[in-house]
Amino acid sequence: MLRTYTTLVAAAMCATLSAAQAAGDPPLVLAKEGYFYVGGHAATIDGHQYVAGQMYTEFRIPAKQTHPYPIIMVHGGTMSGINYTGTPDGREGWAQYFVRRGYAVYVVDQPGRARSSYNEKVYGEYRAVDATNSLSRFTEQEKYKLWPQAHLHTQWPGTGAADDPAVQQLAASQLPAIADFDKQQMLNRDALVALLDKIGPSILLVHSQAGAFGWPVADARPNLVRAILAIEPNGPPFYDVQFVGAPDYFKQGKLALKYGITSDPLTYSPPVSDPAELAPVEEAKADAPDKVRCWLQKEPARQLPNLQKMPILVLTSEASYHAPYDHCTVKYLRQAGVQPSVIRLADIGIHGNSHVMMLEKNNKDIAAVIGRWLDKSVPKGSKTAAAH
Repeated sequence: MLRTYTTLVAAAMCATLSAAQAAGDPPLVLAKEGYFYVGGHAATIDGHQYVAGQMYTEFRIPAKQTHPYPIIMVHGGTMSGINYTGTPDGREGWAQYFVRRGYAVYVVDQPGRARSSYNEKVYGEYRAVDATNSLSRFTEQEKYKLWPQAHLHTQWPGTGAADDPAVQQLAASQLPAIADFDKQQMLNRDALVALLDKIGPSILLVHSQAGAFGWPVADARPNLVRAILAIEPNGPPFYDVQFVGAPDYFKQGKLALKYGITSDPLTYSPPVSDPAELAPVEEAKADAPDKVRCWLQKEPARQLPNLQKMPILVLTSEASYHAPYDHCTVKYLRQAGVQPSVIRLADIGIHGNSHVMMLEKNNKDIAAVIGRWLDKSVPKGSKTAAAH
């Protein structure tokens, strides 16, 4: 078994190096790069002192910074910041893409994850992920067909099977996480607010699980979040969806986001003293056979005034398990007076992507879509990123 695993890893490394060489990207020209930690506090348990709540942040400042606001990139569940700094087959990631286009970029590891240090005495139990989870949800979802759009997947940079070198790299990168998702949201909110307070006005890019962190951060610092890039953000509102395959495909799960799009309290108008006051109501009919029925607020809906202060993009790929429900997040925001831009990649001719689109063959094409939206939506001011 050890010999087999070693062979697979060696093959994955060779494939990674070959892909990196084939990409032909010139060297990055940086003014500065490095890392620091934000947030965190001392925690004493059983007479021992620990640091808790800290968030690892690495930064790249281009030598020629042409955009005034840096991009903070926050990864999703079971992942780390490496989702943005490369791909499993060795190509550059979204971090390098935007640095090459004149943005300062800050990539984080969530508290309790990767280089942000997990401590069970501080954070409680952790949840590990089965390595095969990636097969059914990311790399060869077209074989499992758990949701209606899954068969459209074509963009994984390899076979997608368990012995695919790129899949081996992805599986090796999966990480345990704090089991309590409410606690994760609170920790990430506080750490990201601390990061904004340190570096100033920024663009917040959140993917998947991190979508639930982005809304309360922007709500707490609407003067510092210049835009939200919600890349298939955590959802749908209120209740989880379980995917069970044909013919029914969708099964309602537990109440997961008690404040609609997050479990953290948000600034609603009129104010909400108890999340039950949002009184979720399920739509009578789905928008289409391949979509879930959405849960929205009971009318008249409370508004989200702080999230109305910055441009927001909700971007969804064609084959992802978010394709059946991201429209519900958009509906929820619009009901609350927020007017996000919506990009469905299939509508603009970009087909076949899964939920982890930043790792797939056409990751640069998708980054270019995001870049064009930023060019149109975020005013260019005089702010430049701090060098640390």
